[in-house]
Amino acid sequence: MTARPPLRVAFTIIPRRIWAGGYNYQSNLFAALNRYRQGEIAPVVFAGEQDDAADLEALARTPGVETAQSAAFDRRRAGLAAALSLGLDYAAVAEFRERKVDVVFESARFFGWRLPYPAVAWFPDFQHQRLPQLFSPAARWQREIGFRLQIASGRTIMLSSESALRDCQKLYPGTARRTCVVRFATQPPPDLLTANPSDVIEHYGLPSRFFYLPNQFWRHKNHQVVVDALAILAKRGDDVVVAASGSKGDHREPDYFDRIMRQVVERGLESNFRYLGMVPLPHVYALLRAATALINPSRFEGWSTTVEEAKSFGVPMILSNIDVHREQTEGEASYFSIDDPSSLADHLAKALQNPEPAVVRNLLPDLDARMAAFAKDFAGTVQRAMQ
Repeated sequence: MTARPPLRVAFTIIPRRIWAGGYNYQSNLFAALNRYRQGEIAPVVFAGEQDDAADLEALARTPGVETAQSAAFDRRRAGLAAALSLGLDYAAVAEFRERKVDVVFESARFFGWRLPYPAVAWFPDFQHQRLPQLFSPAARWQREIGFRLQIASGRTIMLSSESALRDCQKLYPGTARRTCVVRFATQPPPDLLTANPSDVIEHYGLPSRFFYLPNQFWRHKNHQVVVDALAILAKRGDDVVVAASGSKGDHREPDYFDRIMRQVVERGLESNFRYLGMVPLPHVYALLRAATALINPSRFEGWSTTVEEAKSFGVPMILSNIDVHREQTEGEASYFSIDDPSSLADHLAKALQNPEPAVVRNLLPDLDARMAAFAKDFAGTVQRAMQ
């Protein structure tokens, strides 16, 4: 018998500048597939000519990953218009044929109901339904129509958590027999763990004990409750430092970052809430490994990348009390209500009272099992789409 060649799965790149969590998701998925399902799945990553070549090159360094750039994948409306009016994004499909793909993975991209390939549609979350006030009517309907088109086109639906599965079954009951839950796991490659945490802390002028908030500045990420908690702590005389990093751009609310930072200045919290900018990934992991705790105050998540990364190193976590955070951490964290800065302030103060000295953490031994399960469940979803 001859060995069956790997299934060639087409992905569209998720640029780091647009969604760092999505980019990290792809990077970790490809690493997990290479390590645990080698010879079974071969990712083929397509990017537009306007996408950052460095993002693509970094993904291509993972063995087994093939990449391609084409104007067919630039973020323009022509492909979507063809997919909607003619049932097929002809330019994209021509590239798929050229690269001999077997399956298409759709992430915020619809290639048409006449797509001649089995397809997996990833629904990271249902934020537009749960928090509709954060979307313009046009943006909300664009997302909803996209989901419904993928459902109506018979896609296999991939979800990231049991929480998302419950939402999906409630909102789209007809998908019950076509949904798969694939829980994300992360294992940073060794070359991203070379930065010395002490040097990185000194580089950003941080104290040895600080809290890390690596969320992009989108309103649902809820930086507001952190600023309010720091104001409460300042009134108590507690000097607490939160280091924040991530993109400050959100096309839905271009002034959101500036509003948050104005409050920081007006309330005299410049030394307590420190925005570090878009920091390189080796610095992200160095800060995470040395932080007193990770904070994620988000109002909504599909499956939090920052929480998963903290789990990889055993970093203590202070999280908003949403269902997916409890599912993801199995109750092994400190939780506060999304609109309760006093509770968050109490958790921050308690964490600083820990008499143990600051430590630098390393990857935990259970990580291999989580990564293997991630790869296995994804491969199973692709196989299900093929059927």
